[in-house]
Amino acid sequence: MKLFVRDLTVIDSSYLCERRGMVGESWVVDIELGGELNEMSMLLDFGRVKKLIKAIIDREVDHKLLIPADNPLLRRAAPAAGEVWVDWLRPGHTIHLRSPEQAFAFIPGQQVDKESLVAYLMEILARELPGNIKDLALTLRHEKIEGAFYHYSHGLKKHDGNCQRIAHGHRSPIELYVDGERAPEFEAAFAERWSDIYLGTLEDEVALETLALSPQAALIGPDSHIGFAYEAPQGRFELAMPRAGVEMIDTDTTVELLAHYIAREVKKQVGEKFLKVVAYEGVGKGAIAWA
Repeated sequence: MKLFVRDLTVIDSSYLCERRGMVGESWVVDIELGGELNEMSMLLDFGRVKKLIKAIIDREVDHKLLIPADNPLLRRAAPAAGEVWVDWLRPGHTIHLRSPEQAFAFIPGQQVDKESLVAYLMEILARELPGNIKDLALTLRHEKIEGAFYHYSHGLKKHDGNCQRIAHGHRSPIELYVDGERAPEFEAAFAERWSDIYLGTLEDEVALETLALSPQAALIGPDSHIGFAYEAPQGRFELAMPRAGVEMIDTDTTVELLAHYIAREVKKQVGEKFLKVVAYEGVGKGAIAWA
């Protein structure tokens, strides 16, 4: 007997990549469960399936920075109880963080992809699901997007949930309408601009020398990197990102304010024409702005 749940949840995270740096990502989760019927003639109650598995996935990987634990570019250490230093020594584009340990998930293997992430989650789910579940299949997939999209990472210090983590992200479509007509050329241009971008808030920018990063960050300077830091309910978050991978925003990076920011930026190109921006935060949610 099999149970299946499509679109169980969406994982919105970022991961570290040898080629691309820090990559914001959104994966849709589908599951199948097999096993023996229980005393209620059910494999597992649908409500319990959704609540239990979604809770495990949220706890383990959602709104975290996913790090390939066995990649030679990685250095990690614990500077204090409950905190982790992470250094990603990508030549010419190093990334350095100090954050509470719950902001990271270390995924076995040399790269983070759908296969390594599924294997990581399957091992955890196998330990925590009820004993009558004998067979489990988990699938991660991308939302099918017809038009342009981008990958972005950010942090929201004023958020009281896991969005406060300084390096999490999304894979997001963008829709732009000029005088009521879809404008794919503007969409493609903006998606290219925000390809694998870190969106930094000006209010969070700090001098690099004020950061308590690991010794691996000793050689970086203001010509190559931008420093960010803030206190949030989960603790203190610090990050040094390569300048080439950052766009600075003069507001917080909530999707509502990003929609307004995109409208302001694209308006410079369309002049007096009426502009509508539909900005997404991952899958199936977002904000609309006009200019």
